Amino acid sequence: MSFFSFNRKLTELDKRAMELVKDEFSYVDEISNYNSQKVLKAFIDNRVSEAHLGISTGYGYGDIGRDTLDKIVADCFGAEDCLIRHGFASGTHTLTVALFGILRPGDSVLCLTGRPYDTITGVFGIDKADDGSLADFGITYNQIELKADKTPDIDEIKKELSNKKYKMAYIQRSRGYSTRPSLSVETIKNLCDAVKSVSKDTVIMVDNCYGEFVEKKEPTEVGADLMAGSLIKNPGGGIAPCGGYIAGKKKYVEMCANRMTCAGVGREVGATLGHNRELYMGFFSSPHIVGEALKTAIYSSALFELLGFETNPKYNEKRADIIESIILKNDKSLIAFCKGLQSGSPIDSFVVPEPWEMPGYTDKVIMAAGAFTLGASIELSADGPLREPFAVWLQGGINFSTAKVGILLAAETVIKNESKG
Repeated sequence: MSFFSFNRKLTELDKRAMELVKDEFSYVDEISNYNSQKVLKAFIDNRVSEAHLGISTGYGYGDIGRDTLDKIVADCFGAEDCLIRHGFASGTHTLTVALFGILRPGDSVLCLTGRPYDTITGVFGIDKADDGSLADFGITYNQIELKADKTPDIDEIKKELSNKKYKMAYIQRSRGYSTRPSLSVETIKNLCDAVKSVSKDTVIMVDNCYGEFVEKKEPTEVGADLMAGSLIKNPGGGIAPCGGYIAGKKKYVEMCANRMTCAGVGREVGATLGHNRELYMGFFSSPHIVGEALKTAIYSSALFELLGFETNPKYNEKRADIIESIILKNDKSLIAFCKGLQSGSPIDSFVVPEPWEMPGYTDKVIMAAGAFTLGASIELSADGPLREPFAVWLQGGINFSTAKVGILLAAETVIKNESKG
């Protein structure tokens, strides 16, 4: 029984796409099974009980649930220590706490992956001053441009680090609103090795948003000193209602904890207010949920390749995050895609998304996100700025069976838009 009707051409393309992705889905299942067992082992080793899921209020002193979850996440990420908190407002906020936690006036930071995505540029103070950015505190920023093939330029990175002292080397794993490849853990390892070969005291920090549990290892297992991410992306498993994490070497995590609350108190305070259960459940579920999101991305790539669109990554390419970008060529098709996807969402399917001036972005942005948690990009969502090359960045899908319907509705809306000429 089918509850949705699509034209014959799209139905045939759907069947062809599903045939194309069989081997890729099998590989995703292998990764998901490995990471699910890794998380289960961490829960068992840390003797999680009902007591860990309770509520703390006020200062939150002695919250064993909060403190044990820190240990679990650190174990799973191969890190010495971790802070996982519902109080981080977003991924950008989490990254900001980490940056301000480590950097001091007079320090310099070098971004190894070209210009970072829109919302974090304000934190560095790249384009604007006098608003509380790192630049306002006398912290300087520099970046190494990507090579012509859009991969990191290791030779230039080593040269720059040899000529100038940098407190931090910053790596953005995901592509942001660009068409460059996202960085695999192997590529991050190569970057870490390059940095330490010429500047062993430089702190390597990775923006790991969208990358958790996509591979069997994380950046903190291959040389990164610190990494951070959002709980309404991969590691929240579609259950955590908000929050973020910072993981890495203990001394750096402690510095971040002192920035998170206040110096001398750090991680010892912070009531969980009943969120422990959601954070535990979300993290436990996340390897499987990431697998569903990866299947959604792979399928959408195959389907839109069959429709004649350029996609990145290709359906059969190795993936480093859950994001799929589709070049839709013009603003009308970009808007049509988002409208179609929204119509297949479980929440607000009747809402029609429109481009708007989103805070932190330089161009109008259109977003489709009919999610149970507002803005959760581990749930099926898509967005893109109205600028060349008019690409949409698709992410999430906590259930592939229903996410596929959203993708088909997006494809159907794009087809109808193009037929109007």
